[in-house]
Amino acid sequence: MTHLFHNIKSRISIRVFRWIQKPYHFFLAFCAAIFYRFPSRNLTLIGVTGTKGKTTVVELLHRILEAHGSSTASVSSRRFHDGLQELPNTLGMTMPGRFFLQKFFARAVHRGCRYGVIEVTSQGIEQYRHRFIDFDMGVLTNIAPEHIEAHGGFEPYVRSKLDFFWRLSRMGIAVINREDPQASRVAAACGCDKAWYSREAIEYKKHIWPIRNLNIGSFGIVFDVKGHQIKSSLQGDVNVENILAAVAAALCLRVPFEAISRGIAEVKEIPGRMQIIQNKPFRVIVDYAHTPDSLERVYNSLERKINAGPASHLVCVLGAAGGGRDTWKRPEFGKIAAKNCRDIIITNEDPFDESPERIMQDIAVGARQIAEIARIRIIANRREAIRHAISIAQTGDTVIITGKGSESFIRGAHGEKISWNDAQVVREELAKRDR
Repeated sequence: MTHLFHNIKSRISIRVFRWIQKPYHFFLAFCAAIFYRFPSRNLTLIGVTGTKGKTTVVELLHRILEAHGSSTASVSSRRFHDGLQELPNTLGMTMPGRFFLQKFFARAVHRGCRYGVIEVTSQGIEQYRHRFIDFDMGVLTNIAPEHIEAHGGFEPYVRSKLDFFWRLSRMGIAVINREDPQASRVAAACGCDKAWYSREAIEYKKHIWPIRNLNIGSFGIVFDVKGHQIKSSLQGDVNVENILAAVAAALCLRVPFEAISRGIAEVKEIPGRMQIIQNKPFRVIVDYAHTPDSLERVYNSLERKINAGPASHLVCVLGAAGGGRDTWKRPEFGKIAAKNCRDIIITNEDPFDESPERIMQDIAVGARQIAEIARIRIIANRREAIRHAISIAQTGDTVIITGKGSESFIRGAHGEKISWNDAQVVREELAKRDR
């Protein structure tokens, strides 16, 4: 009887919370803006949204605008930069809360920033963290299935992105990836000017800047925009669209090509995003890839590079976030790894309150549908999984470690946070191997 009472009480509490949460989030957003006096009105503010690539685009735009001589603030899953001071993002959320953001904008204005560039997430939109922030530009990278359980399906997830563009000022600009299947819906959602980018051209109003001579290699990415060369050290086909998004946004802001080219060239790498830790005798790369689409694109990009050597293969270390989030992705991760990798090491990532063993087994189920069991290993300890991958890598192979990127914690049950950095652990394990 007691159990039944608590169960009914819990269900009522959930229903009450669902009923009041939108007014609650709206009220907090309004109070935060009032308290800090709507500081975003004093910035040219750019919001970057999409499933993948947000952090890279924010970083590129930050550097481009600074190369143009404009003091710039930025918020990303990697860091907070208020125009003077840079701090790592250790909050565990890409788009922080309303009071944090408004305070950040106020500090950026106080420090003389002209521009602000921030990541805008679907969950941030659902919680009204974007409300009472005056965005002058919205940039869409792409829309792929993500946070399905949290949003109740892919369609509600898409609508959260559309809400952001719908609220752009009519004087603003929407920079849209023409190659994304949802591009037309995003364009229809906003009443402002639209700019389009693709691997063919960048278009804004009557301007068309053709993309020519696109070349992707171990040196990075190079292409020409209307006779001006853009050269980046960033690796992989996955970064082409990110760079194009940043170039398109900068052109809409009337940044000259010289500053665009210089800013992009200054970004040598994005920590945790196709980050090369070692090149020889085998490569080791850390990447954030946290959706099936991004994982497949990373693997495909790396396979194109190693196919020149017939004995070269991918050795993959992967996991999945827990806590009941996006459980549908787990077997898909396993299938994608099995299709692309010679060796598959499944490990712990961010279990939150869910059993790490269950998460890893869910990934293994997908992998076993395609790969021989001998190719699959489950090693719960993430350091040991990385150590094993390095130990079995052969000359010319690529060890690719995905899921954490530059995140600084592994998040476990009851709010436990274990200090962690994939890149640093890789360096430590490589140093042990070389002794």
